[in-house]
Amino acid sequence: MRLYDTLARELKELRPLDGRTFRFYCCGPTVYGPAHIGNFRTFVLQDVFRRCLETGGIRSFHVRNITDVDDKTIRDSQAAGKSLRDFTAFWTERFHADCAALGLLPPHVEPGAIDHIAQQVEMIQTLIAKGHAYASEDGSVYFNIASFPGYGKLSRLDERDLAIGKTQNTRASSDEYEKDSLADFVLWKARKPEDGENFWPSPWGEGRPGWHLECSAMIQEYLGSDFDLHSGGVDLVFPHHENEIAQSCCACGGHFAAHWFHIAHLLVDGGKMSKSIGNLYTLEDLAAKGFGAMEVRYVLIGAHYRKPLNFTLDSLGAAREALAKLAKGARALAAKAPAESRFDEVDFGPFQAAWDSLNDDLNTPGCLGGLFTGLRDAAKLEGEDAAKALAAFNRVLRAIGLTLPEEEAVHEVPASIRAVAEERWAARCAKDWAKADSMRQQLTELGWNMKDGKEGYELTPVA
Repeated sequence: MRLYDTLARELKELRPLDGRTFRFYCCGPTVYGPAHIGNFRTFVLQDVFRRCLETGGIRSFHVRNITDVDDKTIRDSQAAGKSLRDFTAFWTERFHADCAALGLLPPHVEPGAIDHIAQQVEMIQTLIAKGHAYASEDGSVYFNIASFPGYGKLSRLDERDLAIGKTQNTRASSDEYEKDSLADFVLWKARKPEDGENFWPSPWGEGRPGWHLECSAMIQEYLGSDFDLHSGGVDLVFPHHENEIAQSCCACGGHFAAHWFHIAHLLVDGGKMSKSIGNLYTLEDLAAKGFGAMEVRYVLIGAHYRKPLNFTLDSLGAAREALAKLAKGARALAAKAPAESRFDEVDFGPFQAAWDSLNDDLNTPGCLGGLFTGLRDAAKLEGEDAAKALAAFNRVLRAIGLTLPEEEAVHEVPASIRAVAEERWAARCAKDWAKADSMRQQLTELGWNMKDGKEGYELTPVA
């Protein structure tokens, strides 16, 4: 497999550093609420990446963290009147349920920040001892970025009109800050009244780690100083991943990640997702509109990972149709294959192009196109040849993590949608045309078409 490396700015062939197991780390969710489809675009494509490695015969070791200590989790747990552990455990369980619905393979290790405070304190001590960090007047500790000449290489920050030598006395104490803010970043945050009971002891006083530190500490714990690949959304390149490199290389030596794999943003209806304008969708939101998790997964892998994906409700309807077509083609192929056929290893036959697309910079849209083309070409096969083609089809399908519908899709209408439809039907029957038109538009915005008949109506998802 060849994959684009953010640091090298080129395609590179992937090989395990130890010659046996491909070890990689993915930045996981911050568990203060439900993950949205923008989050899941990253997690789904990371899942496809792992599946492709394993389908190609490469053993993997996948580490993905849970961020349960940061500004957001502390703020929202306080507002909810819950302990940090109880609050984040609830949202972690919700995240796992969504992952299962989307068909994500669980990571081999999933460490949480709360359980790795000691490792983070130890890393800070090492950084101070080596002259890369310093304690401030209030007991917070900051990383001195001027002490690391390589700072900015990943994000190309070092090539901009920003001089590291000008950062003296400039500090970023929040967990997240402006993308072009070149400042010493916080490693340990001194205890504040608004943190409540969320603090731990340290040599610098009570407090808690900064957000950037947890990944470095947990990577060192489970993967060591040198490992194969690090992944996350493109929004993490700076400052989060830039800070990880600085912390880890200065504290532990080594080269850190041999490869950087970043996934581009997700847009909704051509714009940025925002809760205020109502386009920040979760799986639960989309289920309420009648769409299943596999339809969501299909859309999320439908664009190349290095290009922004424009998510629309119409694209979910198209995904439903595409999955139905794939299922129909697979059933037709299965009908011509001997039921007793079994193959341990098969070549990809008519689906070779689909498999090759995945190995060429994880080209998922090319793979999907290859599946349809392969089914068309395989339609003329019979007997053992049809069985081999079906086995190859299923192998590629597993590599992209899709589960096809077993029968023709039956659209279950959520009760909330049915209630709106009933109210609209009553308005139509009362000849309140203005209200009926308004409510039809409301249904469309919710993702449903309403077709009127003489005696009733029919609801179908927007295609």
